Amino acid sequence: MPIDASRTHLVLIPSYNTGERLFSTVSAARAQWNPVWVVIDGSTDGTGERLAQIATDDPGLKVVLLPRNQGKGAAVLHGLRMAQEAGFTHALTMDSDGQHPADLIPTFMQASVARPDTMVLGRPVFDASAPLLRVRGRRVSNGWTQLETLFAGVGDSLYGFRVYPVASLIRVMARQPWMRRFDFDTEAVVRLAWRGVKPINIDAPVKYLTAAEGGVSHFRYVRDNVLLTWMHTRLMVEFVLRLPWLIAKRVLRLPPFQD
Repeated sequence: MPIDASRTHLVLIPSYNTGERLFSTVSAARAQWNPVWVVIDGSTDGTGERLAQIATDDPGLKVVLLPRNQGKGAAVLHGLRMAQEAGFTHALTMDSDGQHPADLIPTFMQASVARPDTMVLGRPVFDASAPLLRVRGRRVSNGWTQLETLFAGVGDSLYGFRVYPVASLIRVMARQPWMRRFDFDTEAVVRLAWRGVKPINIDAPVKYLTAAEGGVSHFRYVRDNVLLTWMHTRLMVEFVLRLPWLIAKRVLRLPPFQD
């Protein structure tokens, strides 16, 4: 049975050389929501062109092909700007590698529709497939995020399955040059929290697929942890400068910014 197209909320999937897993991810998302947009971030594996051909027979699927790889955040920003031009107010982002639970898309969207002033964040529930080193590193990053947001209630700073208010996130990203690569997810929630966008946390499973299962990971432990360290250093400096204002806002219960 066809799913009625939402005029306010869409699913936005950035993808870079995900291989065959991209098609099952998009199919699962389309089974739960309409519309689904995929931004192919300069992939060289041919999946973008193949998916674009599939989209010609599916009005609920839109595929955007970027000429070169720019990073996850840059791909999401490109999709957000297109979504805003098309009149959408919220976007659920999810990875293209099959780690995120497509069956929870309606639950997250319903939470966003009920509270459109918030960001709906997935709080990961790990199984035995999760690499222990990455789980421990995640705890460190989450600890810094709690401090940087003055304990605003962000359940997890790295899990990319979440619903953003489009206009607020575009404004955040347009005002500084960062958040274009692996640093996107964490910096997005910190800066949105600074703007007064409150988080809603919903538990969601995450599965790390093996190569035999079609799993593809572009995470590089040294490179990406250096990027995260640089990001948290920048955010902490800015946090210290913002601290008097953040405390005053919390004490006086000032309303969030209006976009």
